[in-house]
Formats: sequence, C-alpha cells, structure tokens
Amino acid sequence: MVGVGVFGRNHARVYRELEQQGEPVRLVGVADPNLERADAVAREFGCRAFGSVEQMLTTHSEIRAASVAAPTIHHLEVARALMEAGVDVLIEKPLAASLAEADELVQLATAHKRIAQVGHLERFNPAVRATIPLLTQPMFFEVHRLSVFTPRSLDVDVVLDLMIHDLDIVLSFADSPVREVRAVGLPILSGKVDIANVRLEFESGCVANLTASRVSTERVRKLRFFQPRQYVSVDYGRQEVLVFTVGEDGTASSTPTVNPQIKVGKPPVTSEEPLHAELRSFLHAVRARSTPVVQIEDGRRALALALDIVDAIREHGKKVGLAGLAKAKRT
Repeated sequence: MVGVGVFGRNHARVYRELEQQGEPVRLVGVADPNLERADAVAREFGCRAFGSVEQMLTTHSEIRAASVAAPTIHHLEVARALMEAGVDVLIEKPLAASLAEADELVQLATAHKRIAQVGHLERFNPAVRATIPLLTQPMFFEVHRLSVFTPRSLDVDVVLDLMIHDLDIVLSFADSPVREVRAVGLPILSGKVDIANVRLEFESGCVANLTASRVSTERVRKLRFFQPRQYVSVDYGRQEVLVFTVGEDGTASSTPTVNPQIKVGKPPVTSEEPLHAELRSFLHAVRARSTPVVQIEDGRRALALALDIVDAIREHGKKVGLAGLAKAKRT
C-alpha cells in the first residue's frame, strides 16, 4: 500500500480484512514519506512501514500487487517504479496529473505486461452493478454529487476530485463519444473550482447534466437517467435503485403506481462496501491475469473528459470576467 492518507488507510484496512476473511492475500507493508503516519497504519493493521517505494521493494521482493493512493502528482513516479519491478497496480483516481502522464502509464503497463486498474470506486457500488442489466438506450442523465467542505484534495478542482466518479459512470453507461462540453464553475472556499455544472452531449444524441460541489450543506450522491419507456434513479449512498416503467414489461418486484400505466420496480441489490468489491476484483485480475473491470484506458478517458471540462470552465470564466480559474495541465 503506497500512500496512507485518509483513503490509503482505508485500502490498508480492507486488504487486512480480506486477509482475515480467508482471501489468499497478505498485507506486507505500507509506504509513505510521512513515517509517523506510516508507522501508525502499520501498527494498526499488523504490517511493516516504509518511507519509500524503493525501500519497500528492496526489503520485500515477493510483492506482487500494490494500491497507489499517493497524491495525484506522484502517481506516475510511484506506479512506474512498481511496474518496472514487476508489481501489478491499482492507481487511485484521477489516474494522473496530465494526459501525457496518463499515456505514459498506459505504455508502461503494456510494456511490462502489468495488470493496471484505476480506482473508480463507484463502478463497484452495488446499486451501479444492479443498474447495468437495465441499460437499453440512455438519452438523458441528471447527476448530483454534493459534499460538505473538507480540507482534503484541495490541490485539484472539484471536477477532478468528485465529478470524475460520475464522468466515468456516465461514459460507461452512455457508451458513445462526447461531442460537446459546456461548463461553468466557481472557486468558493479554496483556490480551485469548488462547485461546477456541466452539460455533455454525446454522438448518440444523449445529453448529461452533472453538478458537483464540495461546499454544500448536505451530502447527496444521485444519478438519474431516462431511456425509452423508463426512468431509473440510482442512489449511490443508499445503494438503492428505483425503476419506473411505462407499459406491461415492468421490472423485478414491480408494483402499480397512481397511474396504472406506470410500474415502479426496485431491483435486488446486495449491499457491500464498494472498496471491498473493488479490491477483491483487483486481486482476482492479478491472480487470473485477466482484464480489470476498470482498465487503465478507462481512467485515461475519464481524465481526458475531466480536463476538457476544466478547460471549458476556464473559458467560460474568461467570457464573464471571473478571475482565479487556474489552467489545467494537459501535457
């Protein structure tokens, strides 16, 4: 485990839990330049602490896989060292600090024949997984991801911090190239964009409206979409799916509504911590040498769109005279 801040610690916790539950995995160690923090996490989860990736690799040549939860600007450096040493990697989102770095990571994974998964956690949300069989032809998305302000991840805009989760899901569900991006955003409590609204239009004609905020008074994580004869509502936090269907076919557990032509269904969802599902899936790909659920190319695609959105926000800011919107690093 490389990088044991708030989220990296959770990775270490889940790896240790999987080990205790009988999964064929052993948490060997955690690496972080903050040795005090690394020592604390290592003591908590019964492994060794290291001050660098190089020290960890030198001490433990049997390491086969690692999660990378270091700050985004260090993803390339850390993942390169691991992959060149023959270690498979799960790299937290966003994949890299620029498209050039993302492309280098893709090339490294190919050159060294490494499993490289990207940590788009919502792909493993049970509600999202239960929604995939329902997809037919999504034509309109409405997505909200609102969080209260915390001092973490302020080195990136809210688009790369929070919205990128939903960009990955919408790209996966829409399954069509993006044709047009329109966006507006504002810095509120930090030096970066803290609230953003985006309109995406796809080649298929599908449209998506997304709002992300880290300065809200409540926590909301919902995705809704419309397709022919259906409206589907996904609550990430509650891990629930509601399906409203017009006509006779309905869905699992359908019941009539006030309008007899509309049936509401609630597909069965098996509750599970998404991080557990994500790490189990990663470990399976490592053992089986199989394609990960979230490939490194998926992470690159979501990053490219996120950077397009940040660019669009900056251009909109210029038009309306907003100062302080930093330029995204693309190359």
